Amino acid sequence: MEPAPELIELLRRYRDGLNMAIRWAVEWAKAKGRPPTLSEAHKALYEQLKAMGLPSAVAATCYREALAVAKSYLAKGAKGNTPVVRKLHMWLHKNAYSVRDGYLYVTGGYSARVIGIEERYRKGKWREARLVYRNGDMYLYIAVELPKPTLVEPKGVIAVDINERYVYYGNSQWIRKVETPVEKAVQLRALAEKLQRKYSSTRHGVERKSKRLQERIRRLHKKAKNAVEDWAKRVAKRIIEEARERQYAVAIEDLTGLVKAIRELPKEHRVRLMALAYRRLLWWIKWQATKRGVVVVEVDPKGTSTTCPKCDGKMAEVGHRHVKCTVCGFEAGRDIVAILNIEKRAHNKLGNPTFFPLVLTRAQSI
Repeated sequence: MEPAPELIELLRRYRDGLNMAIRWAVEWAKAKGRPPTLSEAHKALYEQLKAMGLPSAVAATCYREALAVAKSYLAKGAKGNTPVVRKLHMWLHKNAYSVRDGYLYVTGGYSARVIGIEERYRKGKWREARLVYRNGDMYLYIAVELPKPTLVEPKGVIAVDINERYVYYGNSQWIRKVETPVEKAVQLRALAEKLQRKYSSTRHGVERKSKRLQERIRRLHKKAKNAVEDWAKRVAKRIIEEARERQYAVAIEDLTGLVKAIRELPKEHRVRLMALAYRRLLWWIKWQATKRGVVVVEVDPKGTSTTCPKCDGKMAEVGHRHVKCTVCGFEAGRDIVAILNIEKRAHNKLGNPTFFPLVLTRAQSI
């Protein structure tokens, strides 16, 4: 949409109010030993935010966002400095804005001319929105509520397993593998950290303060994050589309304890797994599944790569990522074994325990 000076100024006031509210919430939490409640935030911040020039509905949204940011910061151990918002954006409640006659209207008497609107936003019920001003352009991102599609009755299962290098998906009939962007993300992050270490010394006072250098470091971290995020979106969409076409359910491991497990790993390994962001892949799988009516089954991850899918015996390591059952002699790669076990457990959860594992030792690369 066409940037309006009044709206840009409102975005600046929103940012200032948001940073003030975040500081207050963090200081409150440190003093009281708990994050403030919504009513406590309203009592302390609402009038202050209105005095800063924010309309009533926008002020309420502002302290709500501040609470979310503060709680996230505190949940991660309150490491580093208090979060500071620098980009110009503003969350809008569904009743705080409207689009009609080619214009965006925001509560408080603000408006901007709409240049174009994507067709997908014309369908469904509009909910909250986010107004963003970036690089001289203004955008409105709208959450659209659509009716959930009817779930497909599963005729089979596609199991998903992942390691640092590959994502494996398939079942006892076929298995495919897709390379992950871990190495690329690790290299980008390592370069950013190298620059931070190099110029953190007082010997590089001028360089340390250089906005160009700081921007380069931020961009490297962002590229690492985006590499993983884009990969997760793409792979999740591919898996769900295939599941929908075959009328299969998708089985994934329940990794509720993933963060705790990551913290116990050696530092280098932890960095790689964090960069991989398997949880983002699972999030996008669930999102795509909800959108397309595909059933998702979460199974217990314990022993998926060390239990024989044929006889439930113990698998022993016989080579690099290659295991063999000590009871029946079934032999395959660890990831193949994991796929077969995940599929088997999903069938049991779906009430279809019949299972005939195929002796599969390789997966098709795509």
